[in-house]
Amino acid sequence: MKTLLVLCVVCTLVVFSVSMTAEQKLKNCNEVRAAYSSKGFNVNDVPNKGVNGASLKVCPQGFSCCTVEMEEKLSQQSHTEIKAPVSRLSTNLQSTFRQRHDHFDKFFRELLKNAEVSLHSMFVRTYGMMYVQNAELFKKFFEALTRYYVSGGAAVNLDSMLSDFWADLLERMFRLVNVQYEFTDAYMECVSRHTEQLQPFGDVPRKLRIQLTRAFVAARTFVRGLTLMPEVVNKVSMVSASPSCVRASMKMLYCPYCSGQVALKPCQNYCLNVLRGCLANQADLDTEWNNFLDAMLSLAERLEGPFNFESVMDPIDVKISEAIMNMQENSMQVSQKVFQGCGQPKPSKAFRSKRSIKDTGFNGRFRPYSPDARPTTAAGTSLDRLTTDVKKKLKHAKKFWSTLPETVCAGERIAPGDECWNGTAKSRYESVVIGNGLANQVSNPDVDVDITKPDIVIRSQIAVLKEMTSWLKAAHSGNDISFETDEDGSGGEESGSGCDSPSCDTDMYFSTTRSPVKPRIDSVGSPSAGGVASQGSVALALCGLALALLAPHLR
Repeated sequence: MKTLLVLCVVCTLVVFSVSMTAEQKLKNCNEVRAAYSSKGFNVNDVPNKGVNGASLKVCPQGFSCCTVEMEEKLSQQSHTEIKAPVSRLSTNLQSTFRQRHDHFDKFFRELLKNAEVSLHSMFVRTYGMMYVQNAELFKKFFEALTRYYVSGGAAVNLDSMLSDFWADLLERMFRLVNVQYEFTDAYMECVSRHTEQLQPFGDVPRKLRIQLTRAFVAARTFVRGLTLMPEVVNKVSMVSASPSCVRASMKMLYCPYCSGQVALKPCQNYCLNVLRGCLANQADLDTEWNNFLDAMLSLAERLEGPFNFESVMDPIDVKISEAIMNMQENSMQVSQKVFQGCGQPKPSKAFRSKRSIKDTGFNGRFRPYSPDARPTTAAGTSLDRLTTDVKKKLKHAKKFWSTLPETVCAGERIAPGDECWNGTAKSRYESVVIGNGLANQVSNPDVDVDITKPDIVIRSQIAVLKEMTSWLKAAHSGNDISFETDEDGSGGEESGSGCDSPSCDTDMYFSTTRSPVKPRIDSVGSPSAGGVASQGSVALALCGLALALLAPHLR
């Protein structure tokens, strides 16, 4: 009995002591005044001692160191403080992918420029004046490739551009190897119409078209994806907090001030419920965001392998030169087919009057391209290095939106265990932590969320991500989808090589041994002299080219 009496006395003294301490703090609001002033507010807003809090709208309405005016100012402060870590994380993400976009874009543009410079240098050395006099053809070729990289099919139809390039090159070379004849514009149009059937350049145009289409579609779509990421993050991060979110943030961060507990921090689960309520719409972005990142990662794999932009552009001078060599070696057969299909041309009067010929033929032979060679001349790096780096960043960015509450409600922002603010007092937070996303907020105990009104800005960005993901998947198959929809809203048009077969997983490089190609012109038929020796073909080609080179000096 005595023991029980002693315990009762002790408990009474403890409770009395605690209540006296809390009452003493409320009688003296000096700690609150100092903390409130440190936020940049006027210290005179804080009463010297506790007052009746019946007029407070957010915090507990008992004896308090807060006034209604303080509540309003601290509500604004809480909005700023709850938004700050989210803004910082968003800004870091934007910066990361803006930098990666700039790295890739600079690299691809420099590869294009380097390829043009390399071809010019090589062709000047190899073909001399014959190239210089026709250099504008190659200049326009690279200009068109650059426009296609920048603007896609809206600016350049890649298939048509490549067909025109080979037709124009055939026309120029056909005149050079048949300098003894005169050709009208109508005759040359006939030659151009049969470029694909003649196959004067062997299989090079077909292979190069497939390689260029896949590499350019993959490169420009991937760069567009890197452009889109910071844009989406920026727009989503600008979404304003709802009034109920601001109210809940104020209650979580600053209502402890009213009871004089300025150092008291929120319980972690309490913080999670508040942040999940405030970021409910952002969390709904996560599914399409992750789908988009998966598509970017898949396309990055293509860039490293069969759609390697670097492996296509670095040896393009060798590939075009190989096509020219094919035309040189097959010039007699090609000419005979053309003469049968388009008619026998008239002999050139200028050719008959100028017989002095000096052999200045082709002497160049060109190395086959090795797929193991990975140059590092563009932007001081290589595509492999860039993709390895960006894949790490893309993987790290997954689940960014759904994990924001956990990222924010950590470290010094929360208090562990039961020694924390639960919204009403310093005690354990008893409510269940609700899930992410708008639909789950119907049961949020701390933030009132209208689940029937999703945020318009975020819903529009979900649609943007979904559309970009479809472009990335198309590029993964080697297809280009126009970024502009047609007038009836039926969507973009697809074009390209298509790449659903297993062959897409293997780099395409030219064989060092050439297989003879039989030209096909249905209206022409087979040549009567099909067994002409290749030496005679080369000799005639060399004579014709020499005449073309010397013609300006013999007039």
